[in-house]
Amino acid sequence: MTVGFVATHYPHTDHHDAFVSRVQRVADVLRSTPGCLAAECWVTTAGDAVVSIVRWESEAAQAASMRALGSADVDVAFDDREVRPREIVQLVLA
Repeated sequence: MTVGFVATHYPHTDHHDAFVSRVQRVADVLRSTPGCLAAECWVTTAGDAVVSIVRWESEAAQAASMRALGSADVDVAFDDREVRPREIVQLVLA
């Protein structure tokens, strides 16, 4: 079963460009893992949010990607660079 998520991040204006780079690095790591079908970084036209969209071929592939992300040299911490908590929606292909 294909699974995925959409994560919406709300960086402070002065951290926006660095945050986009940060999310792109995370997407690179996820795309390099077996079973990851796509990992993309989008920004809203208003520039107030960074959205990551990721799809995997299975829940097992997603779990493996998350483990790989945990041991990769990427910054996934939520901190004061973001103005409000991330919104993450888990998805399954209908």
